[in-house]
Formats: sequence, C-alpha cells, structure tokens
Amino acid sequence: MTSLAANASRWLNADALTGEDTQINLQPFPFFIARNTLNKEKMPAFLEAFPHLKGAGYLPHEKEQCGAAINTLIEQFTDPEFANAIGRNLGIEELSQYPTYVSISRTLKKRHGRIHTDGKSKIATALLYLNPEWTLDGNGCLRFLRCIDDFEDTVAPEVRPSYGTLAAFKRADNSFHGHLPFEGQRLVIQVAWLVSAADKERKAKRGRLSHILKRILGWFSGKQGPNGKDAATPT
Repeated sequence: MTSLAANASRWLNADALTGEDTQINLQPFPFFIARNTLNKEKMPAFLEAFPHLKGAGYLPHEKEQCGAAINTLIEQFTDPEFANAIGRNLGIEELSQYPTYVSISRTLKKRHGRIHTDGKSKIATALLYLNPEWTLDGNGCLRFLRCIDDFEDTVAPEVRPSYGTLAAFKRADNSFHGHLPFEGQRLVIQVAWLVSAADKERKAKRGRLSHILKRILGWFSGKQGPNGKDAATPT
C-alpha cells in the first residue's frame, strides 16, 4: 500500500507557484496569490485530518493534534525547495535559510482580521487555505491594502480563502493586510519565516500560552450561560 508520505509530492510542489493561476505583485510590497495548488481529490483527507482546535484564531501547530495528511502537507509546505520557490516570487533569496513558525486556524471571531503589517521578526508569511468552498464576498476574504485604516483601498482583488489557494507576502513597513469581520469556520495553515531562532522560540512560547488561555476560556464559556449561569441548567 502506498503511504501518505509517498504520495505527498502530488499534494504541493514548487511548480504550482509559477503557473497561469499565480498572480505576482511587487508593489506597493511584494506579494503573490496562487490558486489550485492542491489536488481536489485529497480534500477529504485534509478535512478529516485538520485539527479540532479549542480556541479561535491562529494556534501553534502541534503534530499530535493533527492527522497524518495535515502533518505531511505541512512538511511539504516548509520543505526548503518549496520555501525557496515562495521566496523567488517575493524577491527573497534562499528563503529556506530562515527558521519557520507554523500555526493553524480553524475558527475566527469577529475581532480577528484587523489591518496590520506583521511584526519585524518576520521575513515573509504564507497562508494555505483548505475551505471546501467560500460563498461570501468580503467577509473573511484576505485583502492586501495601501494603508492601515481603509479596507476598501485594495492593491489587488480580495482573496477568497478557498481550497488550494495560497497567498504569501514579504513583510515590510507597508505590507498592510487584513479581512472584514467574520465569525465561524475558516481553515488555514500559516507558515512564517522568521529573522532568527530566538524569534521562533519567543513566538512558540507566546503561542503555547495563548493556546492554554484559549482552552481555559473555552472551558469556562462552556460552563457558563450568557448571563453567567451554568449553561446546562435551564432558567
């Protein structure tokens, strides 16, 4: 029987980033959008293996929470050859030389998606979307922007977080991006290439702490009703 790892070369490869479905922009900051990067036949395996995270927003990737298909996909995503292909589209030489930090998001709250540039500890960021379909316009769709206070001042058409779409950008002081408020399921794998190993360790510690706090808050909200009463107790 053929293993998942043996089949992985067909899931995500560097050639997917140079085809006609890829849009590359260098101004006002380097970014690109590649569509149809994943074989649709693999979608059920990815959806089944995607972790059921407790807490909204991006949480650090932990192998034991994911199925084999997602862990193998992340190995492909962070592979040096694939990283360097992303870097070439962004004008970054040997992106693979930088340490990576992987995070995963299953659900969002409306507070997520505000416009920002990413911190200076990041060299570049790539987002791989795994949502089977996305019928909403605007809400939850990634936008690359000219400024920090206007969601309508876009520099490219908004990016629907549909299955197999990969968006990446080079971090800069003007690498503004975000999305309109959305609450619900939105499956994303994020890889960030960082300036140093020390930055990776700091992010990992912060991510673990955030994960713990979100699990505690999730447990508490499950015990409490909207008025602070036990949710399992009828009023």
